Amino acid sequence: MKITLILLLTITLISQGYGDSLDFCSLSCKGRCGEPYNASNDCQCDSKCQENGDCCDDYKKQCGCRVSVRVSDDEIKSVSETLYKLDHNRATASELVIDPQTLISSSETGSGNDHSSRPFFKQVSSTLLSKPTYKALLNLLDNYRRVTGEAEDVPSQEVKEQDTFLQQTMNTDVGKELYNFLYSKGIYSSQSEFIQDLKMMWFGLYSRSSGKLDSSGFEHIFAGEIKKGKVSGFHNWLQFYLNENQGLLNYYSHSFNGPWTTYPDVLGMQFEWDGYFKEVGSAFIGSSPEFDLAIYSLCYITRPGKKCYVSLGGKTMGIQTYTWDNSSYGNGKKYIASAYPATP
Repeated sequence: MKITLILLLTITLISQGYGDSLDFCSLSCKGRCGEPYNASNDCQCDSKCQENGDCCDDYKKQCGCRVSVRVSDDEIKSVSETLYKLDHNRATASELVIDPQTLISSSETGSGNDHSSRPFFKQVSSTLLSKPTYKALLNLLDNYRRVTGEAEDVPSQEVKEQDTFLQQTMNTDVGKELYNFLYSKGIYSSQSEFIQDLKMMWFGLYSRSSGKLDSSGFEHIFAGEIKKGKVSGFHNWLQFYLNENQGLLNYYSHSFNGPWTTYPDVLGMQFEWDGYFKEVGSAFIGSSPEFDLAIYSLCYITRPGKKCYVSLGGKTMGIQTYTWDNSSYGNGKKYIASAYPATP
């Protein structure tokens, strides 16, 4: 009887908030994001809690963090190698034929001299371009005003094209593998949450100039922009092909060619885009749209604003990502500003 009474009394006291053992405020990050470390709290919500392994369970939900320290360098290399092997929609040698021509030194990249008399692309198969993710990407590339400072208009049709692109990528083995990996690490709790976050980080608008909503990570990386009289971003081979085929892009040379003998390869290229020069535009060549989106997203989510090392066909490649720190979405999450293969 005494034991029963003591137990009931203990439950009553806890339910009324007495005692330190169940201080619910200190078990949640609600209203505590970014607060200084406090040893008396049961769990932490400071910027170092992931590194120290003492975050509250709802830290990601409440503080909108990008979970990076939970994923090791070896895990990134392992999953990137898997993504590389699962890229069934990559170009084959018969579907894509390129003509890199002149290789220049890194000291010559700013000269602006045209060292190549022929186009970069010799042949691109229509069969390749008709694949669902390729078609979805091509539909997006004409949606943007390339000059920074000109506000973007996003009608409902373009929003549908964004949704179609993301859904098509998620229908591939590459998209499924990336989600399954991030889900296994506790970064996302559902595929719908993952897709919504991809949509915000890639297509959410922010201002690069004059305070106007004139840019997004997708526009900068996949479509390319013009800023201060120069090409900015532009790291996608399909956009390169599309503009070269239309006579809007003139290939000059390349200063880096990766060690891969099959697609995807990586090149650092010099070119003129409708009168504007790009000193080094590094890009995967022959990769599928879902692979580009997946490999950049993997690195941005796990190593935001840092160089991320991936493994492709047994060879290591650095991916540099940048966050857009001037604005945010959700619970303080940052838009992606840039991502590209970090050539030497």
